[in-house]
Amino acid sequence: MTKADLIEEVSRVVEMTRKESEVIVEAIFDSIVRSLRAGDKIEIRGFGSFRTRQRQPRIGRNPKTGARVEVPAKKIPYFKPSKELKDVVNLSATPVAPVEGAGPAPQQVPNP
Repeated sequence: MTKADLIEEVSRVVEMTRKESEVIVEAIFDSIVRSLRAGDKIEIRGFGSFRTRQRQPRIGRNPKTGARVEVPAKKIPYFKPSKELKDVVNLSATPVAPVEGAGPAPQQVPNP
């Protein structure tokens, strides 16, 4: 799904114009980016949390020349999905109900 697809979906679900939906989606993304820049953690219950992680400085290599390159320390954005999101995603990976007359239903093994 692209950003344009997300805008289109919001527009369809809330019955707004595409332009109004684009403003909403942009406002959400901008809020997330501003919070991450400020070092805040964003938690959306049932979806997941966004935060930044600190990467230590390191010595890398230029793949073209093989020369050593110092890579400075930096912050990177990190997303951790919630348990609910993981469960929903994993449920969609299970086989769907069989078509009538297509043979016996497959056995489902519960996750430990």
